[in-house]
Amino acid sequence: MKIAVLNGSPRKVNTAAMIQAFREGAEAAGHQVEEYHVGKMKIAGCLACEYCHTKGNGECIQKDDFEKLLPAYKDADMIVFASPVYYFAMTAQMEAAIQRVYCIGKPQKAKKAALLISSGSPGTHNGSVAQFKDYMAYAGIEVAGIITAAGEENKSEGKLNEIREFAKGL
Repeated sequence: MKIAVLNGSPRKVNTAAMIQAFREGAEAAGHQVEEYHVGKMKIAGCLACEYCHTKGNGECIQKDDFEKLLPAYKDADMIVFASPVYYFAMTAQMEAAIQRVYCIGKPQKAKKAALLISSGSPGTHNGSVAQFKDYMAYAGIEVAGIITAAGEENKSEGKLNEIREFAKGL
């Protein structure tokens, strides 16, 4: 399976550890994993100009790093959204990357998706989880799993093993 991991973190800390554990498990199971560092990309928010649906044939009028990400939305069999929660939502960079997929409507090939969320405090991930579930329901994509880590769980061997085992089982 071709898996695209969208890393919404601009830093290399907790989310990076979750992604590394996922990669280890998925690759051990024979899957191909490609990571996109959305948190470091320059992706503007959707303008709702409708160019993509009227003149652009599914292409956004904005020319930025989203063009590097669009092939993942078109070609991946599975998409993993990985983001820290800084203030009750996925990062702004991840939000822009999700909203800009509007140009093609939804991921075109993906049959599965997963969510990896890290946060410093417990109880801050509910909004991100709800948004993810709603998005996958709209796109008709199976939610393969949702794994959250908060506080001391971040980078704990128990949590990283949970992620590895989840990825091995895909």
